[in-house]
Amino acid sequence: MIVLKAPQEKLLGALQAVSGIVERRHTLPILANVLMRKNGDSIEFTTSDLEIQVRTSASLGGDEGTLSTTVGSRKMIDILKSLPGDQIVSLTSSGTKLTLQAGKSRFTMQTLPADDFPLVNEAVDFGPSFGVPQKVLKSLIDQVHFAMAVHDIRYYLNGILFVAEGKTLTLVATDGHRLGLAQATLETEIPKQEVILPRKTVLELARLLGNVDEPIEMRFAGNQAKFTFSGLEFVTKLVEGKFPDYNRVIPKNHKNSVILGRQPLLSSLQRAAILTSEKFKGVRVNLEPGALRIASSNAEQEEAKEELEIDYGGDTIEIGFNVTYLMDALNNIDHDMVKLELQDGNSSALITVPEQPGFKYVVMPMRI
Repeated sequence: MIVLKAPQEKLLGALQAVSGIVERRHTLPILANVLMRKNGDSIEFTTSDLEIQVRTSASLGGDEGTLSTTVGSRKMIDILKSLPGDQIVSLTSSGTKLTLQAGKSRFTMQTLPADDFPLVNEAVDFGPSFGVPQKVLKSLIDQVHFAMAVHDIRYYLNGILFVAEGKTLTLVATDGHRLGLAQATLETEIPKQEVILPRKTVLELARLLGNVDEPIEMRFAGNQAKFTFSGLEFVTKLVEGKFPDYNRVIPKNHKNSVILGRQPLLSSLQRAAILTSEKFKGVRVNLEPGALRIASSNAEQEEAKEELEIDYGGDTIEIGFNVTYLMDALNNIDHDMVKLELQDGNSSALITVPEQPGFKYVVMPMRI
């Protein structure tokens, strides 16, 4: 049976959309495969890692009829990538094997039974659906994802908190040393829903979302979230646990503030970072009327000093930071000016963007 006959780029696009979650090594060999369900000339592609499931479908020609099978997704993608983009590829099924042909190239791959593929059981208690343009959610994720924890034993920090309430969608990420918050306005008012999306889900969503006005529809259940966009259906387990009260962490009335150029500050920090110690990555920031100074040193007694002229008339403050935490935030802001708010040398700093009131970034000081 000819399963499909279509341009290389069309088949590759469908496979790449669903295969980002497929692990190279897995305890269950079938999870390295993509589930293909053919019905007429339409094929549904599904992948899973037992916690996330991604599905899309495409019209790819071939014989009429139905077929369900699974085949190695990475192998198929690697084969397709090695072929010219405008080439017509065909996939033929025979017994337990699939044969992919393109021009004079021919690849025969082993399949595993579709019935053995572990699909995620979808929740039945999804809340109301709501949507935002894809580029809005992509921007929110970009603004906070770097503050997620990695392999923290406080597992609820290894992800992003999504809070939809009224007409506001809030995303919050923290690793205990810094916190990023970004907000967007929803078109419809919805009752409060609060979920924690796992780190892998967040990074995969960021990869798949387009910088387009086309909407992404979201639905949350007790232990699952479901996203529908660009012909994709994305279902994920949620992280269970209580996210910290982020409102208590965000400073409210810091008395010293300065607005300065994002790029000059970032460039100064990048230069100072070269001579920080590998382990601590610490820089000293001195804020005084008219000047912001950045200094770093390391165990070899090397040091770097930077100075920026600023319009500032507040207190003189000396404070230490992990330079990576500052650079992460500045690298993910796409506005020219940022506002730095400080209380003293021992309190957390608040970075905001004058043109973007929904963004807040809190970073704890470090002793140097």
